[in-house]
Amino acid sequence: QVQFVESGGGLVQPGGSLRLSCAASGIIFSISRMGWYRQAPGKQRELVAGISDSGTTYYADSVKDRFTISRDNAKNTVHLQMNSLKYEDTAVYYCNMYPSPYGVWGQGTQVTVSS
Repeated sequence: QVQFVESGGGLVQPGGSLRLSCAASGIIFSISRMGWYRQAPGKQRELVAGISDSGTTYYADSVKDRFTISRDNAKNTVHLQMNSLKYEDTAVYYCNMYPSPYGVWGQGTQVTVSS
């Protein structure tokens, strides 16, 4: 079955960095467009970054020039390098297919930006 397992979150100070990873299974990863989403408390889940099977990337304006999405087709993994983190980046981060997420979500990984 389809499964997404996110990891790499944690507590970081403003201006710090984190690298998130997601292992996907049950899909043909190499031809799947993948994305990172996040959900902050009291807010809807939003797409922050996406990457096509050919490597074309998309970024939400709020993370452009700070976040970098990448993929490793040999390992069925997608990464999100997050730099210059801000308080407003605090959220649970999920990976899924992009731009239309699959109907199954992983447990996500918590990112907390706090001093």
